Amino acid sequence: MTNRSTATAANGWIQTFNPARNPALRLVCCPYAGASASAFAALSAALPPSVEALTVQYPGRSGQRAEPAISDIGLLAERVTTELLPLIRSGPPVAVFGHSMGSVVAFEVARRLEAADLTPVRLFVSGRRPPSGGLGSHTPHDDDGIVAELRDLGAIPERLLAKPKFREAILTVVKNDYRANSSYVAPRTARVACPVTFLFAEDDPYLDPEAALGWREHTTGEFRLARFPGGHFFLNDHLPEVVALLAEATPGGAG
Repeated sequence: MTNRSTATAANGWIQTFNPARNPALRLVCCPYAGASASAFAALSAALPPSVEALTVQYPGRSGQRAEPAISDIGLLAERVTTELLPLIRSGPPVAVFGHSMGSVVAFEVARRLEAADLTPVRLFVSGRRPPSGGLGSHTPHDDDGIVAELRDLGAIPERLLAKPKFREAILTVVKNDYRANSSYVAPRTARVACPVTFLFAEDDPYLDPEAALGWREHTTGEFRLARFPGGHFFLNDHLPEVVALLAEATPGGAG
């Protein structure tokens, strides 16, 4: 039986909200900028019993406040992989999923897992331009611009943004993550060997189908584009469909 104590890193980097008994697949989830591991709590609960989610908790969040912030995607992925390897080396196959900034964290984690001879069965990504594509000029850098974007996206509850203490703490985390995300550009030759599925939201303001298709240049394996209605944070609005897609990576099917 897998339980929280054995599936969770001692220092809190990897969290398991719904431990599974004898999972056939573990899904490593990398959150978006400003988010904590709890951003994937609903998804974790909705997964079939055959799939167990291991969700990354970046530094600066609850349980990780003693860890210094990391504003470099490569260094962040290196640390995540270091904490992840002891948990997955002798277990079931692994898939990796990342949304927005988490997509490039997931990509870099997948590259490092492959270097450790633990090739994921699939990499799932969403909400971000391809690793070699940069972000363009959309990312705000001043406090008011960041808060306005968070409000527009519905990324942070309004009640928290309205409280100065919480607003300051949120901005500290988000600004660090924005620096990491906006400064990350991988070489065009950077690739994973595992298959890649991009979950494309048709009304996402940050990318179009052409940008989403750019991810196929970063795998030597199969590439799929899965379309969903909705904007940047489509995941929870279409949770059953997203879970069904993720569960397809389960060895032997989604049973």
